[in-house]
Amino acid sequence: MERREYERLAHVEEQGWWFRGLRRNLIAAWRDAVPPSDRPRLLDAGCGTGGLLTALTRAAPHAQCFGIDLDPLAVSLAAEKNGAAVALTSITALPFAGSLDAVFSADVLSHRGVEPAAALLSIAGALKPGGVVVLNLPAYRWLLSGHDHAVDNVRRFGRAEVRALLAAAGFGRIRIGYWNSILFPIMVLQRLTHPGGASDVELMPRPVECLFGAAVLLEAGLAKVGLRFPFGGSILATAVKP
Repeated sequence: MERREYERLAHVEEQGWWFRGLRRNLIAAWRDAVPPSDRPRLLDAGCGTGGLLTALTRAAPHAQCFGIDLDPLAVSLAAEKNGAAVALTSITALPFAGSLDAVFSADVLSHRGVEPAAALLSIAGALKPGGVVVLNLPAYRWLLSGHDHAVDNVRRFGRAEVRALLAAAGFGRIRIGYWNSILFPIMVLQRLTHPGGASDVELMPRPVECLFGAAVLLEAGLAKVGLRFPFGGSILATAVKP
């Protein structure tokens, strides 16, 4: 892609309801999984143009934040966006050797060319004992559609599969749930009725963005009081390195 297209995607990721909800959920899951530390070392493994890195630096201003990605232009844009150190490398070859407090990975293990088991072993090797991995993954194999192909996803996941992958990589204290649940019927209808469609990574009209954003906020509020939906468009998982 050209730089202009990356900049368009970066704008969508900054403003879009789904991406804003994703970032909030990832950060909340990290905070729920482990006690806070004074100066945590945090990695976004597959940082793209740096939206989550920016959110992490704001949410944890005393943290040391790092990013990695395999796309040179995405790495350049992420480095420009905030003060985090961003490197061009693979999630299966992380260079941190047991020094990180948390690794975030949003919709990376689903990509073509990424082997999930190898990626999780690499993440485990980069974490300190007691460090946490925070994953977001697209849910349900049967929902694989034209959108997935357009964004280079070749797989979607089930809860049992994610649990087995994390356990095989040596993680414990595994927590797995769904989100984007209230809007899930709309997502299913759109994906299954347009199986060959293009990516839906676009900003919607402002009233729709506000409505969908409110639905995700409502879900987050319900989760805080202990309500969990048994389905959703995405899987959110945390696990701790012993």
